[in-house]
Amino acid sequence: MQQSIYYIKFALQFADLQITELVDIFNRQVGNRGWTGMRAYHNQALIDEFHRRGIDVSAIYDRATISFAHHIRYNFFQNKLVL
Repeated sequence: MQQSIYYIKFALQFADLQITELVDIFNRQVGNRGWTGMRAYHNQALIDEFHRRGIDVSAIYDRATISFAHHIRYNFFQNKLVL
């Protein structure tokens, strides 16, 4: 399946950021109930970047849905996102 140019744009942007910056981007989405196709590309690219770095995202992602119900932080020692 060919990826959208918008997904690729976000993926390239996220690849250049520090983990703390990625966490900040996620946390800015908390409580946002609006949904568009562009946001879907953004959020999937964000989750994929966490995965690419080997970070455990199970606190917010179950391989089907992403939860933006709570703010997260990065636990360096466990290499995971925590609520």
